[in-house]
Amino acid sequence: MKMLGSDAVLRSLEAEGVDVVFGLPGGAILPTYDAFARGTTVRHVLARHEQGAGHMAQGYARASGRVGVAIATSGPGATNLVTPIADAWMDSTPLVCITGQVRTTLIGTDAFQECDITGVTIPIVKHSWLVQHVAEIPNVIKAAFHIARTGRSGPVLIDIPRDVQEAELDFTYPADVDLPGWRPPKRGHAKQIKEAARRIARAEQPVLYVGGGTLNADACDELRELAEVGGLPVVTTLMGKGAFPETHALHFGWPGMHGPKWSNWAMNKADLLVACGARFDDRVTGKLAAFAPGAEVIHLDIDAAEIGKLRHADVPVVGPLKDVLRDLAVELVRLHAEGEGRRPDAWIQQIRDWRAEFPLKYAPGRETLKPQRVMELLQDMTAGRDVVFTTGVGQHQMWAMQYLLCERPGSFITSGGLGTMGYGIPAAVGAKAARPEATVICVDGDGCFQMTCQELATAALEQLPIVVVLINNGYLGMVQQWQNLFFDDRLSHVHLTHQVPDYAMLAEAYGCAGFTVSAEDEVEGALQAALDSNRTSVIDFRVDPQEQCFPMIPAGAAALDLIEFEEGEDAKVARPL
Repeated sequence: MKMLGSDAVLRSLEAEGVDVVFGLPGGAILPTYDAFARGTTVRHVLARHEQGAGHMAQGYARASGRVGVAIATSGPGATNLVTPIADAWMDSTPLVCITGQVRTTLIGTDAFQECDITGVTIPIVKHSWLVQHVAEIPNVIKAAFHIARTGRSGPVLIDIPRDVQEAELDFTYPADVDLPGWRPPKRGHAKQIKEAARRIARAEQPVLYVGGGTLNADACDELRELAEVGGLPVVTTLMGKGAFPETHALHFGWPGMHGPKWSNWAMNKADLLVACGARFDDRVTGKLAAFAPGAEVIHLDIDAAEIGKLRHADVPVVGPLKDVLRDLAVELVRLHAEGEGRRPDAWIQQIRDWRAEFPLKYAPGRETLKPQRVMELLQDMTAGRDVVFTTGVGQHQMWAMQYLLCERPGSFITSGGLGTMGYGIPAAVGAKAARPEATVICVDGDGCFQMTCQELATAALEQLPIVVVLINNGYLGMVQQWQNLFFDDRLSHVHLTHQVPDYAMLAEAYGCAGFTVSAEDEVEGALQAALDSNRTSVIDFRVDPQEQCFPMIPAGAAALDLIEFEEGEDAKVARPL
């Protein structure tokens, strides 16, 4: 079938089952946008900034388990995608980014809005293509989707010059992909799996250390089966949050810099760590040389490059986690049936005792609203709902991790490795596009909000309603906390103020509902109104500007050297987890 390259882009997306893309038009990508106007089954969501489009595609991918797609023009349009591409690279999010490029005859001449975006993104993509002939489009798009979602998932980039989009081809979409150099592992090594099961069976103090790779592998049911078969305690990282039901008796919190004391103690006093799709990130381990010094390590991962990168693996298993975890559970059942090993019940009770002894605490607010209390009430009011939480990055992100309990995969979407402020709102829009039936809530900070709040217009006009729970302390809170603790209280350029902008009025200006809350007795009413409105809503919770997020492991310190909340007589113990 004869068609233009621009139409071939859309027919290829349709063939891949793409239902929605996020983007912003411009000169070099105009032929493809003209193809949208001529007709397609693919919905286009118009972002207000290309960074927003990229984060929307990430939110879509993490909420749906499918590949997210972002489209931008050349030059600044493409470079505005660099942050979400880098974020997707760090967090292994499957993303296909399609950018326009100047005409092939102008490449290398410093033409208007020319940028070597394939060169710019080399370190942060799995692969990239500069399409130089129109006939390449179907095969390149087929390969791009295959690479993005197989092996360790991640972002890819396709750069298409304008004249290539305008050229004609005889279109057929390939049934198979031809990539002889791309061979992700298909199975874990059987002997290694048997050895891993044997060590789990004999361990007295094991911990399943679960990262975001478990979610990417769609291996959460298999994880739960393994944990229940072995009676194994589960600790999930920030990126792994939701991979294991957080009200389950075997779930014991989140490790790392702002993880509860009992979670860090469990990890660091274990005699066996089973790392499932986790990479021993510095925010989890603290001082690496002092991390879990008495533990053997079983490392399960799809990416061989992660094995031994930071911590020696006594038993490495490279392969798809869905299959590896299932096979590991089967082998563990066999060992138990033969009388080898036992469930670590005494160890489970020890972790429970630590959890009871060292709960999360904060001082109740008398004249100020406490962010932790907002999170507790948000948890109460969304219990039982089909809810997806997204967050920005900072203190509010850590309070959300600590106080919002997630029962399902894809229900907590945040920026981990890159720590991208401004991620929350556009990611929420993308998540709502992926799961329109779900209640999508962005827990944001006032610093993050002001980086991408223009995407409220996208949410309102595209009828993708989200609720923004804005933890507004008037500061760049996490930076302020570090300056308080480690720079002798010298606050340098972190004060934003509670009042500027007026977030409720700004929300109204964007066609959304706006609320301002400064007292605890107003929290539930505002939350209920926003949740019931079926409109994009922003609730400005003006919280205590001095509140800090504890516990905390200082950068470079050992994971057991936590700074804890300084308890007073009026300390409030957070509800049991």
